[in-house]
Amino acid sequence: MIRGIEQGTIFRDDTDRTEFLKRMGCLAKASGTGIYAFALMTNHVHLLVKSGSDGLPTFMRRLLSGYAQYFNRRHKRVCHLFQNRYKSIICEEEAYFDKLVAYIHLNPLRARIVQTLQQLASYPWSGHAVLMNEVSYDWMDRDYVLQFFGSRERTARTAYLEFVEQEMGIDRQQELSGGGFIPILIH
Repeated sequence: MIRGIEQGTIFRDDTDRTEFLKRMGCLAKASGTGIYAFALMTNHVHLLVKSGSDGLPTFMRRLLSGYAQYFNRRHKRVCHLFQNRYKSIICEEEAYFDKLVAYIHLNPLRARIVQTLQQLASYPWSGHAVLMNEVSYDWMDRDYVLQFFGSRERTARTAYLEFVEQEMGIDRQQELSGGGFIPILIH
């Protein structure tokens, strides 16, 4: 998780969101970092990634430094954008993977940025729309995620959507910070 300093805004508009995703996608492709889930909120970002050859600290440093410089130039500001550390959690068990994907993708719905699951399906700032095949980001590994729900595209998407609908009413915040996950802080 990446949070704005003092919970401040890190995306003022869709131009900022587009720039963040463009940078993240380019870095992911260049470093072999797998992106499995994401949700851009106003003052924070949730990501589910598999570290590439450069390692997660290098990927995150490049992403956050580059985006902060862009944001400060564009909005004529000169202070820190992100908190000093991002929260990193290791997913050790496959049993939690699908729950974590759903948890991340449901964030815009839980925050009432979108009102329905149907709106979330076309919301371009969450990986849910990519899995629903409504938005295309070639840097997101949608095939890896969908394989957890079935071997064929259509049935996997249907099973994923049914799973997300079930997860809507479940608060997994406590569960996903323990159990198969080990919280670590990376400087």
